[in-house]
Amino acid sequence: MPLAPAIQQTINTWLTPEYDAETQAAIHELQTSGQDDQLTDAFYRSLEFGTGGLRGIMGPGSNRMNRYTLGMATQGLCNYLIQSFPGQEIKVAIAHDSRNNSAEFAQIAAGIFSANGIVVYLFDALRPTPELSFAIRELECQSGCVITASHNPKEYNGYKVYWNDGAQVVAPHDANIIAEVNKITSVGEVKFEADRSKIISVGENIDALYFARARQLSIDPAAIRRQHGLKIVYTPIHGSGITLVPGLLREFGFTNVSIVEAQATPDGNFPTVQSPNPEEKSAMQLALNQAQAQDADIVLATDPDADRVGVGVKNDKGEWVLLNGNQTAALLTYYLLSARHRAGQTTPKDFIVYTIVTSEIIGDIARQHNVKSYQTLTGFKYIAGLIRDLEGQETYIGGGEESYGFLIGDFVRDKDAVSACALIAEMAAVAKDQGRTLYQEMVHMYATYGLYVEDLISLTKEGQRGAEEIQEMMAQLRANPPQTIAGLKVVEIRDYKIGRIHDLRTGLATETGLESSNVLQFITEDGSKISARPSGTEPKIKFYFSVKQPLKSVVDFDLATSLAQEKIQAIIADMKLK
Repeated sequence: MPLAPAIQQTINTWLTPEYDAETQAAIHELQTSGQDDQLTDAFYRSLEFGTGGLRGIMGPGSNRMNRYTLGMATQGLCNYLIQSFPGQEIKVAIAHDSRNNSAEFAQIAAGIFSANGIVVYLFDALRPTPELSFAIRELECQSGCVITASHNPKEYNGYKVYWNDGAQVVAPHDANIIAEVNKITSVGEVKFEADRSKIISVGENIDALYFARARQLSIDPAAIRRQHGLKIVYTPIHGSGITLVPGLLREFGFTNVSIVEAQATPDGNFPTVQSPNPEEKSAMQLALNQAQAQDADIVLATDPDADRVGVGVKNDKGEWVLLNGNQTAALLTYYLLSARHRAGQTTPKDFIVYTIVTSEIIGDIARQHNVKSYQTLTGFKYIAGLIRDLEGQETYIGGGEESYGFLIGDFVRDKDAVSACALIAEMAAVAKDQGRTLYQEMVHMYATYGLYVEDLISLTKEGQRGAEEIQEMMAQLRANPPQTIAGLKVVEIRDYKIGRIHDLRTGLATETGLESSNVLQFITEDGSKISARPSGTEPKIKFYFSVKQPLKSVVDFDLATSLAQEKIQAIIADMKLK
């Protein structure tokens, strides 16, 4: 079956001398081996900026991550920066993680920026994404980028773009950058020839500045001094966390940190895991085994670019269990607000933030502490945007999302697993100082504020047809929304695409107050929340489930959790998602 004319035309363009021989040879190999599906997927569209920037499978093609798609995106960004900051010396910072080609892509991006007359602060080796965010403001840059695909499988790489506030680009800058990229009709317009005089190497000097700021986040250093021997097992899962996390734990005062050596060396092939994602138990198994053998107190893990944090704790049966992102975010919020209160650090201007698909217990905890809370769309750039909007008026304490991201303090403007590791360790030390494990601290939190149990189903839909299926699923849910889910009456529909909340009991409609996003939420009569959201960076549609279950005492925790999980499974079955 012949390829669509538009796809063939794009392929023909990539077989011209503007593209290197290696790229052309790889395309010819796909053609001669008859891999039309792969050719179609590689060329049917151009990579677009989503909630995390540019991200895709590495390889030749307009829909792949390579020197040309990276180059056109960087040139578009250069053009936009030159327009946005006329007459100024423009500076950018660049970092990269441990993925295959990350260092090379960082060099290519640095070369393009410099060729456009822009000063580049290029990290001398891999570094966590949050340090790049920190460096942008510290070095007074107008922009920056990090080469990473976060926790995606090894075939992926990506390019996150940041603005002068250290946060990922948001409207209108994201759309404007894309508009500039789309104006580039030929890779011949990309200035690949580097001006080495404009590229400045940075590294340990920025590390020291980051450590100095992160140390100030500690709320109870006295408890750490008493519990400095807390047994911590840490794994960077072959990523960039190894450059900062052990050092910051030492700076906080922890003296008994055990690294998972099999995962300590940065490696873009991630040889010990299927996927370098701390959300997956298989990626955490080596760390859990080591914790069991060493009778540790806590397990900490970071993904390849060290913006997501995974946590393992021992339950009351002596079993090692993983916390999910909602539990970690809730515990950190609980600790930050209660510890600040005990230390007399609370102010009337304090606020915390969480996203619309994150556990509602975070808002409950904030209300109990008389601290203001805000909700944003999914994606940490929205949390960072709120921090920026309220800067100088209110005081950001912490915020997070269910996808294992949390940020304490505002000197970084993206999720930061490095500082989160240090504060989670402090939280465990404070609990141990009071004779409790971190698991017991979590159960106590739920007994105090009510038990929330969450789950997530992610349906992968690869290729052009997959993208169409995802659109069809969302269209169907909008055209025929469920009236009941698992026997529970739907009482409210929140459509963030049109910005409208419809109360089915009263018939009243109100505004969400947030910018448009393709998310649907159904609220049932018992307060359960079901959310449908296509991913902005991956070929997936995600369904989030959150149910609240009465919990009067810590002794009922297991039973209440089981009842909540049964309710979630009933919802999943009724919506035919498995």
